Amino acid sequence: MSHAAGDTSSGRTGGGLHNVKSVEKAFAVLEAFRDVGRSLSLSELVTLSGLDKSAVQRFTRTLRDVGYLRQNPKTRQYELSAKVLDLSYSYLNSSELVARAAPGLIKLRNTTNERVDLSFVDDTTLIYLFRIQSKQETISAALIGRRVPIYCTAGGRAVLARMPEDQARALLDRSELTAHTARTLTDPDAIMEDVRKVRDRGFAVQADEWRIGEVVAAAAIVNHSGEPVGALHIVGNTGEWTPEDFGRRMGSLVAIAAQDASL
Repeated sequence: MSHAAGDTSSGRTGGGLHNVKSVEKAFAVLEAFRDVGRSLSLSELVTLSGLDKSAVQRFTRTLRDVGYLRQNPKTRQYELSAKVLDLSYSYLNSSELVARAAPGLIKLRNTTNERVDLSFVDDTTLIYLFRIQSKQETISAALIGRRVPIYCTAGGRAVLARMPEDQARALLDRSELTAHTARTLTDPDAIMEDVRKVRDRGFAVQADEWRIGEVVAAAAIVNHSGEPVGALHIVGNTGEWTPEDFGRRMGSLVAIAAQDASL
């Protein structure tokens, strides 16, 4: 069987010996849209995907034809299509974590009148799966699929607290410890000191480390083996709450809800 140049069906790649290169390249084109938030030209896709122009032309045409990309007839730029959401819906609809956590999340929202979130662990980050707003907030605070670092978020600290010390340290070593605000902890020893406090009290409280003006109480959700797989978050405004008051009011509520949602 013959193949187009640069389109070998299998071989050694960054992902493994038997990966199909053409599939990897198609996903490289889709991944180019991650965190961009706008349509992309062919030349931008070449740069972001790391593929040559002829490969990008083939894969954008194929992805457009099967419905995962749309092309603006005037600008000729590409954007993700709504068909991508079909896969997201299927994932969420089949998630045991979402099914177990959703009732408690709704109860938390009704009890606290604050925003509540559900996230799951993906290596050094958390990804939001379910979010219920309470007040007027930015669009980014409402969207699912948002990825945030573990090291500087309340949910992340709650997850670290459920790990053995060496495993939590190893995760920090793999993380890019960047200061997102003036209050972000980036020293691993300081982060681990806070993680030990979280472990002792059973929930995390964090203010202004990830987003200025936001105070969060969170607790980890664990699986049958006691490993952290996600977190529940209650989110308030630092103009209305001190971290200490927010922890006293919300800490036990989120800890109980996370325990109920654990697999």
